[in-house]
Amino acid sequence: MKFINYLQSITGISIYPLASLLIFSIFFVVAAWLAFSADKRMIDHVSRIPLDQEEK
Repeated sequence: MKFINYLQSITGISIYPLASLLIFSIFFVVAAWLAFSADKRMIDHVSRIPLDQEEK
């Protein structure tokens, strides 16, 4: 028996692809919103952190 046959025999399995797509979409929208709405001064400060540290 192939693996796909095992998946087809599980009742309610069709909700998992839809749920995973929904979770990914929500995560992507929130990440994009945070990236575009972030304070530009904070982004500039964080981008300079590796360059501002002195070697010990």
